[in-house]
Amino acid sequence: MNITVAGGGSWGTAMARLLYNKGHNLKFYIREEETIYNIKNFRENKEFLPGAIFNGDVYLTSDIYDTLDDCDVFVLGVPTSACREVLTKIKDKVNKDTIIVNLSKGLEQKTHMRISEISSEILPDNTFVALSGPSHAEEVGKDIPTTVVVSSKDSDKAKVIQEEFTTPVFRIYTNSDLVGVEMGGALKNIIALAAGINDGLEFGDNTKAALMTRGIYEMSKLGMSLGADPHTFNGLSGIGDLIVTCTSMHSRNRRAGILIGEGKSMEEASETVGQVVEGIKTVVAAYELAKEKDIEMPITNMMYKVLYENYEPMKAVEELMTRKSKDEIEQIFYE
Repeated sequence: MNITVAGGGSWGTAMARLLYNKGHNLKFYIREEETIYNIKNFRENKEFLPGAIFNGDVYLTSDIYDTLDDCDVFVLGVPTSACREVLTKIKDKVNKDTIIVNLSKGLEQKTHMRISEISSEILPDNTFVALSGPSHAEEVGKDIPTTVVVSSKDSDKAKVIQEEFTTPVFRIYTNSDLVGVEMGGALKNIIALAAGINDGLEFGDNTKAALMTRGIYEMSKLGMSLGADPHTFNGLSGIGDLIVTCTSMHSRNRRAGILIGEGKSMEEASETVGQVVEGIKTVVAAYELAKEKDIEMPITNMMYKVLYENYEPMKAVEELMTRKSKDEIEQIFYE
């Protein structure tokens, strides 16, 4: 297939390498000339994904319009905050048959929109497919066995992506619950930030297990209020992605959380991590969305206070632990 990957960060590079090495006709759009130089001369993105080698000379360009002719699949490998800008750029330029595949995991600020909703608004005639799951770029780039899920309103197009993106080390399932897949991918970053703070405070496994368990429940509640299937949160884009993001040092969200737990500010933590920490902005969108939907999300609420109201992490933990006692399974799941 003729595939364009937009975004020269770690995840965009990992996916571009996977698709190129599989034999697709790949065009790789990267805004930064230094990144283009590195890949062109070393077949490696030395800054964002060192050690992940392209098998040949990939087509590289800093001109996005140079990638759209005869494009079968356009892969969004940019941060959530840049998705609208990129989709707007290709509007009226990309073929209506081109499938849009999104890799980012977040919610748009202010609008609280999922990326599928943004894509539908800007490119209403193009099929949208979300790819999500436990998939650190650092491991995908080294061909470590990885399993993910794709979701779309068009099940046939989802199966096309499943077939064309699958390799012997990259297994893909399909799931028709687009809302659940996107919300799981976005909300788990909030819990991963909390898990990192847990580590920065030098708490233990008990605390992290509780955070993850109550976190997946919290994620499910907000997802269900938007029409998601609760079972999706038990799958790869829910508990699967949550596990890997809360436990791995590849996770930017966990690393940022560790720094915050150790006393760094949100800005200092982001600067130290050096790449976009999606959970920091997702906290705001999820906090506002939960209020709008009247959904109780205590972990998200405390993360908002810690990040944006200078709440002490220890005070947030104390308040979470001393909340009113309740039954574990709340009525929303029975309804």
